[in-house]
Amino acid sequence: MNKGLYVVMGVSGCGKSLIGTALARALDIDFVEGDDYHSAENVRRMSSGIPLTDDDRAHWLRALAARLREAKDAGPGLVMTCSALKRSYRDVLRAGAGEVRFVFLRGPRALLAERIAGRRGHFMPPSMLDSQLATLEEPAPDEHAWVCDIRESPQDLVAALVARASA
Repeated sequence: MNKGLYVVMGVSGCGKSLIGTALARALDIDFVEGDDYHSAENVRRMSSGIPLTDDDRAHWLRALAARLREAKDAGPGLVMTCSALKRSYRDVLRAGAGEVRFVFLRGPRALLAERIAGRRGHFMPPSMLDSQLATLEEPAPDEHAWVCDIRESPQDLVAALVARASA
């Protein structure tokens, strides 16, 4: 039984990895960290505070779309993290597998900045937050994304997502 394909999206610091891993565990499906699919060059650019262009992201998005397609064809479901900042990026991911549910983690800039500042061992520097916020195109109503307020506890967010997934 396929339990669905989910892309947990949002800007840096919103909790994609935390919520994504917890959601995958709760649904008993695989988890994929989208950042692991970035090229070494993309990671180097972001680590240096250089925002990625659409061209920089193209190969990465196609690789994630291919992974979604594999999950659709072979498995019980998948939760993947991906910033998916623009609708065009989400369209690439949708094209890979058709029915993909986007889970948009939204929160205030101050909280995002606080979380990024407290993070250790991540390649994305705090200076990139404003660039990501400027690039962000929140999902439109016709995209039917599940919007979550990151001011809620991770446990409450995941419980609400599991309830929606089970409905």
